[in-house]
Amino acid sequence: MDERFNRWLLPPLLALLFLLIVYQYVSPACPGAACPRRPPASAARRGGGPEEREEEEEAAAMPRLAAKFPFARGELCRRGRFDMRGRDVIVFLHIQKTGGTTFGRHLVRNIHLEQPCYCRAGQKKCACHRPGGDKDTWLFSRFSTGWSCGLHADWTELTSCVPAAMERRGCAGNRTLR
Repeated sequence: MDERFNRWLLPPLLALLFLLIVYQYVSPACPGAACPRRPPASAARRGGGPEEREEEEEAAAMPRLAAKFPFARGELCRRGRFDMRGRDVIVFLHIQKTGGTTFGRHLVRNIHLEQPCYCRAGQKKCACHRPGGDKDTWLFSRFSTGWSCGLHADWTELTSCVPAAMERRGCAGNRTLR
């Protein structure tokens, strides 16, 4: 009797249990319009008008985040000038787990430039030369120069390493790091 239970009855029971667990996690908590919308408790107590209730509902739906780094509008709207034909160099600081690899690839492959980066098939590094030049580069990143300053170099390592790495590559580069 015990062998027949294990062979014929146990697999369907386990499959049913699995389906119930999957349904619990996959099914929506309130399908469609089945969930009633309750007004905020403060509006119910005050008896405020419909406009006030809507405003309070919208405010309750928005997450309340405190600004950790309150930047001035002037700092956020500041425009920097980048002279690709001159000596300016963009140094890409790659921060792990932030989409930096994807963004770095887009920098060398998908930006429409006067002289786009030259990428060979099957190679990770691309040559990002300045317009009219064959040796000088305008981009310092893992996809253009490789890991010249080490794997996932941080700000401190980059500020001390980039000028020397650019000189080794034969690029004049801008000595003023921003």
